[in-house]
Amino acid sequence: MDALPPTPLAALLNRHSLGPRWMVAPGPDEAQLALAVQAALRAPNHGRLQPWRVVTVGAAQRPALAALFERFARDTGKSEEEVAMERERAWNGPVLVAWVAHIDASVDKVPPHEQWICVGGALSNFMNAVHFMGFGAKILSGRKCQHPAIVQAFCEDDEQLVGFVCIGTATRGLEPREKDEPGPLLSAWAPD
Repeated sequence: MDALPPTPLAALLNRHSLGPRWMVAPGPDEAQLALAVQAALRAPNHGRLQPWRVVTVGAAQRPALAALFERFARDTGKSEEEVAMERERAWNGPVLVAWVAHIDASVDKVPPHEQWICVGGALSNFMNAVHFMGFGAKILSGRKCQHPAIVQAFCEDDEQLVGFVCIGTATRGLEPREKDEPGPLLSAWAPD
């Protein structure tokens, strides 16, 4: 299995997240982003609820995002050095998109955990698609995605900010750093 032919499965088995410090321009253009969203639409989507959406953050919007990240840093008591680092994160990746989820707990046929599976499946397909196009990508989340000012800037009522996907041209290989071993995660059911 070490020497797979160049197939979609081989590309999937070699995909891994690439940090923004290993990305340079160019990132995907609008048509490529649209293709990645189209791939995301092919993920499982029980009840056709479409519990996610994508918001692009253009170059002109990065200063406003930096101000929001600074506000988060100050509100959480970070040092001036950490505040500066948070501001800089607004420029992570040549292309930056926010991943937003809308989980509707009132839908009996599709409980929240299934809707979250749809959100994650779509995000995975999106990231795989940009990888297959030759770009690197990474989702960055954490406490800042729950900060009220940042949530309000990206989300409508009853939505949650999942994270920011940084995308760009990789300056290092897109191969995984280590070999994955499925053995511990794969087992046969043995009923009592």
